[in-house]
Amino acid sequence: MVIFNHFCLSSVSSDCRSGCATCSPLNGCLTCKSRFFFHLELDGIRQRGTCLTSCPRGHYGRRSPNISTCTRCKADCASCFSEHFCTSCHPGHFLFRGRCENSCPEGLTENAALRECTDRCEVGEWSHWGSCIRKRRMRGFRKGEQTRTRRILNSLSVHGDPCPHVSEIRKCVIKKRRSRRSKKLECKKKGKIISFIQFLQYDMYKTES
Repeated sequence: MVIFNHFCLSSVSSDCRSGCATCSPLNGCLTCKSRFFFHLELDGIRQRGTCLTSCPRGHYGRRSPNISTCTRCKADCASCFSEHFCTSCHPGHFLFRGRCENSCPEGLTENAALRECTDRCEVGEWSHWGSCIRKRRMRGFRKGEQTRTRRILNSLSVHGDPCPHVSEIRKCVIKKRRSRRSKKLECKKKGKIISFIQFLQYDMYKTES
């Protein structure tokens, strides 16, 4: 048994919770073993001391040579790394550079789901539709696909809002290519038409003269 502040305490024994160096039946842990954090938790209307390997949500660990303690985060922080660095916020606040703000700076979006200020993803204009290309998996001789794209102008942070899609594909019909023979026939037809027009023009000139 150990007397501490007029209390009769037990040193490390079966009465103490894990991590306690000294404790009392009424107040729980009073001191902790090394590498443990001392934390006061509510037990009904009473506070009892506990010794934890890591601090609960809403608290951060503060180490010192004598005793390491769990200290409550600032009121607007849901969780924090230290006194001046929040890692998450309560509803109605948004995390920005370790602080919980009521609103986000200009150029950032208030992400209600993450409770963070996130970057907007900016994309450019769509390009023109590309050539109609036949895919092997597509049925039909003249069916194909064509694609258009757009560039990301402003890249995102780790927790930024997802970018909209930057490519689109649509079905198309491949224009029928003319064979060499059909091209030759067309050229011959054009040649005959031109010759006939020239003949008419010559005949009219001859008549007038």
